[in-house]
Amino acid sequence: MTHPSGAATSAAPGFVDLHMHSTASDGALSPAAVVEAARAAGLRAIALTDHDTLEGIPEARRAADAAGIRVIAGAELSVMFDGRELHLLALHVDRSAALEAELAELRAARRGRAERIVARLNALGVPLRLDAVLAEAGEGAIGRPHVARAMLAGGWARDFRDAFDRYLGNGRPAHVEKRRLDASDAIDLVHEAGGLAIFAHPGTTGSRERIERLVALGLDGVEVLHPSHTSEDLARLDTLVRHFHLVPSGGSDWHGTPDGPRTIGCMHVPSAMLERQDALLVEREARRAAPTAPRG
Repeated sequence: MTHPSGAATSAAPGFVDLHMHSTASDGALSPAAVVEAARAAGLRAIALTDHDTLEGIPEARRAADAAGIRVIAGAELSVMFDGRELHLLALHVDRSAALEAELAELRAARRGRAERIVARLNALGVPLRLDAVLAEAGEGAIGRPHVARAMLAGGWARDFRDAFDRYLGNGRPAHVEKRRLDASDAIDLVHEAGGLAIFAHPGTTGSRERIERLVALGLDGVEVLHPSHTSEDLARLDTLVRHFHLVPSGGSDWHGTPDGPRTIGCMHVPSAMLERQDALLVEREARRAAPTAPRG
């Protein structure tokens, strides 16, 4: 079997993991270390889907060449739809210029957001400095987990849950909304980049009506397998994927922690899901490359 990019892929059965994070955003491990963990877990392929960035992909692919694992270029985008946030996975990105430009703006907005969060924390009596947050983020896209880590290091929170429950969570006193793309624009950008737009961890928010309206905007698939989903969610989403002729996806949403409910490969995502995505990409590329019939 050949991947649409031309890279050979194994036809052997196995598992994949199509949703995970590295230090390019808010994960704990470098992209190369994520690939090594995937190799140790026996995965055939992974999608690196850092928040608002593709910057970890080159390092991950260099490591994958040695590990014999396929790395799918992806990103997780926060988008607005009907006044509510949803997360969209951009998978199989291969023409990234337009998407990269938008992601660069989103990363810049993340720094501004971090500055406002730190200012709110300071006003609440938490003397956190922005440089401590930036040190936690390193070269990655800055997010609330980096603020939480800096708070833990400074002794201003007992653990992540305490930091979010008291300060950083939605509706808490140091919470600052982040900049988000409109869902329609985000889906168009993903398609322009040659990728598939997948509704990430929809859980109970992925109603039939909501998915139908996203399909009208060009949605390609739904993340059916995710640690947050119940058996009822799985059955309902599987039915909706079939009804709307979408591609299924799945992943651990792993951030590099060694334990907990979200560990690498924990969802046992079958390779068949990736093969269905590959098939859609091949079909789409064939349509794009087909000559237009002359008029008249």
